[in-house]
Amino acid sequence: MPPHLSAEHPSAQPPARGSVDALITQARQLKGDVDAVRRDAPADGSDPQERWQRALYDLALHQLSALDDHLAQLRDGPEPLPEAPADRTVPTAPRDGSLLSRVGSAEWNLLTDKASWSGELYEILGRDPAEDPLTLDELPSLVLDEDRPRLTAMVTDCLIDAKPIDGEFRVLRPDGDVRTVHMMGEPVLDADGSTASMWAVLRDVSELRRSQRTVSETQDSLQRHRHHAQSERRLAVELQEAVLPPWRGSLRLAHQGAEALDLAAHYLPSSTSALIGGDWFDALELSDGDTLLSVGDLTGHGVTVTSGMAMLLGALRGMAVAGTQPGQLMTWLNQLLDASVQPALAGAVCCRYRPETRTLTWAQAGHPAPLLFRDGTGRVLNPPDGVLLGATSGAVYGQAEETLEPGDTLLLHTEGLVPGLREGTTAAHRLLELAPRFSEARTAQECVRAVVEEFGETEREDDACVLIARVAP
Repeated sequence: MPPHLSAEHPSAQPPARGSVDALITQARQLKGDVDAVRRDAPADGSDPQERWQRALYDLALHQLSALDDHLAQLRDGPEPLPEAPADRTVPTAPRDGSLLSRVGSAEWNLLTDKASWSGELYEILGRDPAEDPLTLDELPSLVLDEDRPRLTAMVTDCLIDAKPIDGEFRVLRPDGDVRTVHMMGEPVLDADGSTASMWAVLRDVSELRRSQRTVSETQDSLQRHRHHAQSERRLAVELQEAVLPPWRGSLRLAHQGAEALDLAAHYLPSSTSALIGGDWFDALELSDGDTLLSVGDLTGHGVTVTSGMAMLLGALRGMAVAGTQPGQLMTWLNQLLDASVQPALAGAVCCRYRPETRTLTWAQAGHPAPLLFRDGTGRVLNPPDGVLLGATSGAVYGQAEETLEPGDTLLLHTEGLVPGLREGTTAAHRLLELAPRFSEARTAQECVRAVVEEFGETEREDDACVLIARVAP
């Protein structure tokens, strides 16, 4: 049976979603209250104090709308990742104090060509309060060259077409600091309908815009990271599918006789990681009529590990075809892994089955031993000596033999097949409990189905696979 490699993972919900929903509700209620007060405020524009209050109402509504958007973004958040990027930047707190300390006002009288600024505006623009406020003609001298056309267009539209001002520009303060200023204002008309003056409320939004840029850059980084992870997973899946046997149900090897093995396998992906691991299973009919069976696990996840697994499996097959026995084969695999550029560890079991004598010769490298089921009971085969591949140079691996009988079932598996083990319980113990179901099964595929039904739905932190071989009765 082919490995199932495209498991769907439920999207993780951002923390404290209910709390954020409550904040959104409160922000919208506050926005409605402010809007109601604003509608009741005088709007004839004759009193500067009233204009100032109405401007603050407009600014508050503007910022509450932005707050609503930000809270919704916080609630929904970006899509989850197998691994968060390590360079995520956390926005710092505003440097210029409270909201009110960063809001100033100004009025420019077009009849007298005089201007009046609030003290807060002098602070925002870094000007000395002892100096005269800048006229509308002088104001662009503070603005960065690339933003001057925007300011000029806003002021022109206000003075000529009586359009409200609502826009941003950047100013260069005398101390060399560049600040972003949001300006909202309106023209004040005289009795004949011509523009007599222009007033405005200006707010320093530098820290807000910097935080928004940080969020945007972080989202871009997340998108790139997600795309990279998806590409890496796709490549790892393709490598794995190219290497592991493309089985569709049980398989009887073509050239074996009455003692042929009925084979089936299944790959169980991790439910907590989107990355592909280095687990493998394999069955290969050799030229002398023997059958090679193997399972293994190269530690780690991702394309590098999958390609390393492919290298090991290719070497294992090549040496087996050349007649190498399991013990010697493990020794040479250890040398290969020890000499590889990328250090790694691997556990493996390699079996060679001779159908004429029903002899199973096998070796293991720090890996769970095969389980043998016979007449409704099961047991763990006594493992020969063998450490993890790549753990130490010059390791020597033992070899064991077992004579199988018609109707026997052999189970090979990788670590992690049985997740959530209780203290004092081993994976072998849980798997041996399947002996009655294996006894009733008619095929290797039915045995695999029993394993998957028992352990496949449980959340697992790592990939795993199982290989079943049944001797024809």
